[in-house]
Amino acid sequence: MTGPGLTALGDSFVEGRGDPAASGGYRGWVPRLGGQLGLRPAAIRNFGTHGATTGDVVRGQLPMASRSEVYGVVVGVNDLVSAFDPSAFEHNLDALFGTLCAGGATVFTADYPDIPARLPVPEKFRGLLRERFDFANTVLARITAEHGALLLDLAARPEWERPEMWTEDGLHPSPLGHRLFAAAAAELISSTTATTVAA
Repeated sequence: MTGPGLTALGDSFVEGRGDPAASGGYRGWVPRLGGQLGLRPAAIRNFGTHGATTGDVVRGQLPMASRSEVYGVVVGVNDLVSAFDPSAFEHNLDALFGTLCAGGATVFTADYPDIPARLPVPEKFRGLLRERFDFANTVLARITAEHGALLLDLAARPEWERPEMWTEDGLHPSPLGHRLFAAAAAELISSTTATTVAA
């Protein structure tokens, strides 16, 4: 792969939480994916920030994301588990994917598996969260289709319901989860690129 490489935007899922690095900090799926795409570490940029919302990514990370060949975006959980604003959520995702896809780069994201199932919250609130996550998955499917971004459908993959894929907090992938996410993203990118070339 040529060009500037891989740029990742998003929250602590992108930051790498749940997958500690031997040297301190986090490793996560971003450098793992970069390696599978044949990129040097210097060609990989990770703007993922703990606690980031869709608004934070649009206002703070997107302006720093100069042109890359591949963009990975995972964000939204912090919107969904706090004071959720459906209109702002849709607007932010539309702006984010519209901007990144406009330049012709490969842009991918992922929908949400049943994260509420693992959270230590009252059942009534768990039901509300599931409604929000279902809504978010519908929005992601529509917006990515409209802008031509790739969507990794974690909600349809049963392995993401396995406890060993997650840390004890139920929000962040374990090292295994980060490894499998990187592998699935690489497969999605490669299969799409192959299809495009064949066409």
